[in-house]
Amino acid sequence: MMRVLFVDDEPNILDGLRRSLRPLRNEWDTEFLTSAEAALAYLAENSCDVIVSDMKMPGMDGADFLQKVRERYPECIRIALSGETDNHLIYRCVQNAHQYIAKPCDAAVLAATVRRATLLRELMTDASLKTLVSRLSTLPSMPRQYQQVMQELQSDDPSLQKIGEIIESDAAMTAKILQLVNSAFFGLVRQVSSPSEAANYLGLDVIRTLVLSTGIFSQFDGEKAQGAMLHKIWNDSMRVATLARSIAARYCQEPLAEDYAYMGGMLASIGKLVFLENLPESYATIERRHATEAAGYEYIERNVIGHTHTEVGAYLASLWGLPNPVVECVAFYAHPANSVATDVTSLAAVHIAHAIVHGNGEDKLDLLDYGFVRKHGLIENLPQMTALYKNNDNLSESNHD
Repeated sequence: MMRVLFVDDEPNILDGLRRSLRPLRNEWDTEFLTSAEAALAYLAENSCDVIVSDMKMPGMDGADFLQKVRERYPECIRIALSGETDNHLIYRCVQNAHQYIAKPCDAAVLAATVRRATLLRELMTDASLKTLVSRLSTLPSMPRQYQQVMQELQSDDPSLQKIGEIIESDAAMTAKILQLVNSAFFGLVRQVSSPSEAANYLGLDVIRTLVLSTGIFSQFDGEKAQGAMLHKIWNDSMRVATLARSIAARYCQEPLAEDYAYMGGMLASIGKLVFLENLPESYATIERRHATEAAGYEYIERNVIGHTHTEVGAYLASLWGLPNPVVECVAFYAHPANSVATDVTSLAAVHIAHAIVHGNGEDKLDLLDYGFVRKHGLIENLPQMTALYKNNDNLSESNHD
């Protein structure tokens, strides 16, 4: 049973939550406390899966409380709850909360947010790796993209469109901006599916404060060898994302298929970013072995680290509340038959694009699940999809730096 801790200095709020969440008593073991200090004392003696904390409390406020939880109990999923109407809350808790919800909070919204954040926890059986992923607030961005965003934000006439395009070209920035804008804090009726749309929704003032004041994006500053690995991840991600979007535009019927295919392709390797940033020696070992051994990439990952980048990436994407079709792409792009999807969706586009890019457009695609492609009626379209790759100078390996 999942243990969920609620922290709010208003007893009436806690009583209301207790009543509204009663139908979940067979799923959740709940605890309700009226101060951050009492919650920290409770956590010192008890384990907890999810913490939902109000932000505006006397004494230690919610932002400081969640920061301490992140430092001491990083395995806990942290959800911020606030009735404040300005952006001050976002600036203070963006680095310490996985999800944000506005008060007054509907029980169904709260339950859905918790379920989404915990959706793929079962993928992670290694406690230390689960802790590592839960602690993350940012991922490493390419230095060039990071500098471009900073320069545009500090220019005399910054452009939201240009900022959105820069963010869209970097997997780490894309993941973080989608995490923020799709949080329940904004109360959107549908999930935002692209960084450009997210930038337009948030506006310049919010983005400027987030980037310049809170460090929502982080510039990669590792060693030269790690920088080369980051560039390879970024390079592959961009090519897969671009081709996946082109495939989706022609063959997928799913609403927003193009956006989801691009985001899914861009974020398919965010698990590799986690490994590169936090386990650089292990990641280097995986890359060396993959270059010299016949074993599959995920087999080597599991042998070296104990988990694959798809498992870690899907867990992080779910934890950060990214759109479900994007999480599905991250989780299953390498093995799409493991998904429950029945239609030709963005997942199919990302899987095919990944196989074509890594096969450099050859007739035999070693990474393609031909049974899956045939099942979805796309096998006869492979030559046209491969042509999309070969005819785009920005995609084919022979024309790419």
